[in-house]
Amino acid sequence: MLRGNARFVAGTPLHPRQDVERRETLAHAQEPHAALFGCSDSRLAAEIIFDKGLGDLFVVRNAGQVISDSVLGSLEYAVGVLHVPLILVLGHDECGAVRAAIDSQGPDPVALPAHIDHIVQRIVPAVRQVADAHAESGGHITGPIDTTTIDALEVGREHLRHTVAELLEQSELISQAVADGELVVVGANYKLLEGTAVPDLIIGDTTIPDVAVDPE
Repeated sequence: MLRGNARFVAGTPLHPRQDVERRETLAHAQEPHAALFGCSDSRLAAEIIFDKGLGDLFVVRNAGQVISDSVLGSLEYAVGVLHVPLILVLGHDECGAVRAAIDSQGPDPVALPAHIDHIVQRIVPAVRQVADAHAESGGHITGPIDTTTIDALEVGREHLRHTVAELLEQSELISQAVADGELVVVGANYKLLEGTAVPDLIIGDTTIPDVAVDPE
């Protein structure tokens, strides 16, 4: 996946496995070599930024890449049924959900529609963690925060780490696959301007053959 991303960044994509023959081969079965859980942001089209083709990636996306029952079920299907050896959790900079979570903790937050607010509240713990880490008092901030002092990139990184931790805590199937040496979970941040996906944390045995070898 790193090689595919490098081709995308360099402007030399191969667009592999996107022809009629590949489509026909996949008509009755799929064997993706990785699952990707990322934000729904239109700028994070997984097969494009990693230069992959039909059937290569099992993709699950929602706004802000927040864990939910449907996300857990989808990723458990990828691991338990499709036997992918890799889950890539992908965050990114300039995330609207992260920005909304930061703004929601200011002194005069704008009321959000219920379903949007539900997503935003899942990112708020990362906002509060970053705010507490930079508080002059060194303690826990209980009230509104000065949102102008909060680094959205730092919040995004913390949210990514929270998401990976939550994935492993809530899915026994996925955590057991990691413990058994059958699965690697990688958290990475995507830089919109550069087009690069930068790994932030890696959990599991990266010497698993199917993880170590990328066909293209």
